[in-house]
Amino acid sequence: MPELSLPVEMVTDPKTLERYATDTSFFYLRPQAVLFPRSPDEVAQIVGYVREHKGEDPSLAITPRGAGTDMSGGAIGSSLVLDLTRHMGKILEVQEDEIYVEAGAFFRQVDAATEKVGAFIPSYPASRELCTVGGMVGNNSGGEKSLRYGKTEEYVQELEVVLSDGGIYRLKPLQGKELEEALSREDFLGHILRELFPLLKEHHDLLHRHRPMVTKDSTGYHLYRVWDPEKGILDLPQLFVGSQGTLGVITKIRFRLVKREHYGGLLVGFMDDLSPLGDLVRDLLPLSPTSLESFDRYTLSLAFKLFPSFRKTLGWRRFLGLGISLLPDAFSLLRRMPELVFLLEFTSNDETEIGEKLKKAQEVLRKYPGRVQVYPRAKEAEKYWLVRRESFNLLRQRVQGKEAVAFIDDLVVPPDYLPEFLPQLEALMKKYGFLATIAGHMGNGNFHLVPLMTWDDPKEQAKIYPAMEEATELVLKYGGSISGEHNDGLLRGPFLEKMYPPEIMALFRQVKYLFDPQNIFNPKKKVDASWDYSWAHRKGAGR
Repeated sequence: MPELSLPVEMVTDPKTLERYATDTSFFYLRPQAVLFPRSPDEVAQIVGYVREHKGEDPSLAITPRGAGTDMSGGAIGSSLVLDLTRHMGKILEVQEDEIYVEAGAFFRQVDAATEKVGAFIPSYPASRELCTVGGMVGNNSGGEKSLRYGKTEEYVQELEVVLSDGGIYRLKPLQGKELEEALSREDFLGHILRELFPLLKEHHDLLHRHRPMVTKDSTGYHLYRVWDPEKGILDLPQLFVGSQGTLGVITKIRFRLVKREHYGGLLVGFMDDLSPLGDLVRDLLPLSPTSLESFDRYTLSLAFKLFPSFRKTLGWRRFLGLGISLLPDAFSLLRRMPELVFLLEFTSNDETEIGEKLKKAQEVLRKYPGRVQVYPRAKEAEKYWLVRRESFNLLRQRVQGKEAVAFIDDLVVPPDYLPEFLPQLEALMKKYGFLATIAGHMGNGNFHLVPLMTWDDPKEQAKIYPAMEEATELVLKYGGSISGEHNDGLLRGPFLEKMYPPEIMALFRQVKYLFDPQNIFNPKKKVDASWDYSWAHRKGAGR
């Protein structure tokens, strides 16, 4: 890499580079430098530098990074990593219905700010205490409330981005005169729009025919959401949501907010038999729950054993309160550990409505084996939400002799197919000898299976690709998606060609190189991903 002669904070010491070489995936890419820009202008300077020197060093590239909670290898790169959390995490404006923030802001800080105006961004992931809002946009994140509220793409109104020419641009939905003016711009964005707009119009029907027919998806580029011919709106921010830093660097975000509801109730179900799970989900969805989440017995038993480790996350007061409330459940559940725990949540501004829905849910569940516990006030069941949100973190850090390896971790199928799909998925896990934990968003048909493996065993590693291939084929057989919210990255990028036909992949590539002709932004993560490259950069490979 040429010597970086920019007034930008840069770190190249081995300890820092080692820390930034990983996210929460099983990949390892050691960067040449980590940069901490202080402003969009500094980001633009960095992009300009890479653009200018790309010819003499083709490996030069930029990987934007938030908190590093990405599970697909999307937040690591072998050249320059841009960490926006150190200096570009300010909350700029807060109103009752929207918030304007820098991309490096942590969600927990944004959530605290929106709580003051009685609103929130409901698409937060399980890593809500750690992740950044820029990461949420880059991955098109979803979480426990996506069943009712949808994903991050529903809440992004406007973006400030740095594109590959080094320019800083404001992107917002355009129509009418504004769209005409944008198409006549003489800058790089105008050039892009004059190429992009006809492409989207010409292939509108094709794009919609091949869109994933599930309620959650984070694969490819959501080109079908960008042009709305009925409303005459070209919504460029929608192209960047879920683009995983491959089209430009997002520096600022304007989110739409929704009002927080005053009341919430929760039904916790304990299933001793997983065979009726698909039918159970299908019967509960007509009740319009806010959330329908789950985690398995292994996760629950770990939470009981390792509850003291939550002290740092919760603080002493919440930790002691939750510990006291958990004791009776612990004694009961450890005597008879369920196969799966599910959380059925209802929220409303009408407390009576919560009670009525909880009663209807109990009536539905009478025909299913298992136990239920009702909490008319959802806060009383915070202990179960804690286990659900921390499920992967517990496995990743605490399993002795095994490693939680997230690779079949974000499958989605339409819920109607769950009764057929889940037994076949279970058979696939048995075929490869995987002990796989299950957590996820049952209501969306979105399951996170995290196999526990002896990572250093080559025979175990050799199972990963064929298992992913078979799982992908199974998901696509039922019209699903290989990623509901964790995105492509190094992990699923190589499998996009199995999910999309060649003509759609060609459009993805055309759009990528229209925005990024030199492949400056986060290479090897979407349209130019390859399994050979990804696998060569797994943890421990060649080191």
